Amino acid sequence: MNNEPFQILLADDDEGDRLLFKLAFSELKIKTVVRTVNDGAQLMEWLNVEEIPVPYLLFLDLNMPLKNGLECLKEIKSNEKLKDIFIAIYSTSDNEKDMDETFYNGANVYITKPNDFNILKEILEKVVMSAYKYQEPGMIRDNFLLKI
Repeated sequence: MNNEPFQILLADDDEGDRLLFKLAFSELKIKTVVRTVNDGAQLMEWLNVEEIPVPYLLFLDLNMPLKNGLECLKEIKSNEKLKDIFIAIYSTSDNEKDMDETFYNGANVYITKPNDFNILKEILEKVVMSAYKYQEPGMIRDNFLLKI
């Protein structure tokens, strides 16, 4: 890996989840810059600002106000500038329909939010390493749901 920190962006409307996410990354031995946005509309505004670098990895909650995660995913994957962002769906939903829809619309991995902080850290580290290792699109469905 190069020496530059990974640019990580989380779109999640839950303030507690955003705080835990940032805390978990601060405890990992991975150089990251973690930013957060509060909803899908704010996410799309952020991603379309020319001066802001495209994140290396986007964690995307599905259930957000103004614009939900699936709407954002479709918009990102249809945008030439954004389509190659590694997207991890990060949701409380373990609904198979949500998993299928996000997989078929181009998400790279699906994570059901864990209730244990240490498991969260383990998952986040695994996702960053997977994103680094598998930078080509076209992951297979069997590897889509990340479990620890």
